[in-house]
Amino acid sequence: MAVKSPLKWVGSKARLMPQLLPHLPKGKRLVEPFAGSCSVMLNAEYDEYLVADVNPDLIAFYEAVAADADALISRARHLFETFNSADGYYDSRHAFNHDDDPDWRPALFLYLNRHCFNGLCRYNKSGGFNAPYGKYKRPYFPEAEIKAFAEKARRATFICAGYSATLDMVRAGDVVYCDPPYLTDSENFTAYHSSGFDHIDHGRLSRRLKKLAAKGVPVVASNADLDAVHYLYAGFESVKISAPRSVGAAAASQKVAAELILKSPLFVGANEAGE
Repeated sequence: MAVKSPLKWVGSKARLMPQLLPHLPKGKRLVEPFAGSCSVMLNAEYDEYLVADVNPDLIAFYEAVAADADALISRARHLFETFNSADGYYDSRHAFNHDDDPDWRPALFLYLNRHCFNGLCRYNKSGGFNAPYGKYKRPYFPEAEIKAFAEKARRATFICAGYSATLDMVRAGDVVYCDPPYLTDSENFTAYHSSGFDHIDHGRLSRRLKKLAAKGVPVVASNADLDAVHYLYAGFESVKISAPRSVGAAAASQKVAAELILKSPLFVGANEAGE
């Protein structure tokens, strides 16, 4: 069983860890420019981790867990026990969008994540969290997951930064794993923060990763199994996998989607974890 994140997250790699881990090369430090749920950090074994994301609320939550997990648990538990209703949710969402209290904001982020519809982290163009209420009878309180995260975070550095600035920090001995919002053939949802991530960003990211690979840095990336992705990562080995997808609340809505694990050519067939 994979170690689970405290957060629900669209595109989380938790259920894909058995397929992904064998393709992560050995190294001293894992660099992740797209933090997401941090499932890869939680399940991979490296001496150090550099975890980045452009979403300041996400990074602030992880930093709060790392700094004082017990304090965050206490505040979040109060919110879970007091505001488990539609009115409580929308009042809390309003407070989150209009109050910058550094002590309560990470706890509110967890509360919203666990009470909103499908754990959707969505913002409007003004940067306000706008995911609707999820109508759950009793949302799960992830105390055990928070404590496990705090333990692993002792080896991690969290930064709020875009992928370009994060990749500038790569050094000898690092392994880079990139899990960006996936490329789509349509205008499907890819905005995990107000800045979004479009086709141009995907092109720029693939060029940066190719440059790192040319310097001998082991690079692994995940993306959708699309012709455009194969084109962008020409020269990388592509491993096709089937990923479970939840597209609705009903069990019958469980689907599978084709994804790619893309591996820089220097490390194809060698130096992989477990060899």
